[in-house]
Amino acid sequence: MRMRRKKHLEERLAECGEYLIFMDREDRNFSVKDDADMLDLAALFGNDRPVELEVGCGKGQFICELAQRKPEVNFLAVEKASNVIVDAVNKAKKLGLENVRFLRGGAEYLDCYIPAGSIERIYLNFSCPFPKKSYATHRLTHQRFLEIYDRLLKPHAEIWQKTDNRNFFEFSIEQLSDFGYTLKNISLDLHASEPEDNIVTEYEQRFAEQGFPIYRLEAYRK
Repeated sequence: MRMRRKKHLEERLAECGEYLIFMDREDRNFSVKDDADMLDLAALFGNDRPVELEVGCGKGQFICELAQRKPEVNFLAVEKASNVIVDAVNKAKKLGLENVRFLRGGAEYLDCYIPAGSIERIYLNFSCPFPKKSYATHRLTHQRFLEIYDRLLKPHAEIWQKTDNRNFFEFSIEQLSDFGYTLKNISLDLHASEPEDNIVTEYEQRFAEQGFPIYRLEAYRK
């Protein structure tokens, strides 16, 4: 079911100020890179601390908790739905978080805005599984996205994924392995032996309460 557009959405987005960056291309062409669009991360955060990235941050529960736990790290959080990201930004602002910024736009545009070799870790939490085979290229662990992540990540950086969809999880394992990633800390039921540092997302809480197992993996390049 499609989310109803929030009242005064444009005004609320405008009030997000320096917390929100718009990854907009009128021609929808994400194959062309323009240096004028590339973010200066040190200037954006006011320091040169490590940067981690969440793709598909939803309403920001995960990234805001993570930013509070790791003040020594800077975080970028991406979400393409304006209706959703405005809540995430407001959450970060209310918490007074200085180490998180948000990008509104699709993951296709990430390497048009984020410098190559600048990201320490990518989080993919409960991405849309796009169950139809004809939509497989839209899955955020499809090779076309892995190629983008590969340009963003530093050597030996990692991708962490959580999902409730087993078919999508198996697809991700196959895609990551074929792309040259080594997998570790694979869990087929995360909450059966939940690590102390696990941050529960909005979707994760909902699925777990319904009795669905949560699948998780970490992937890295040797």
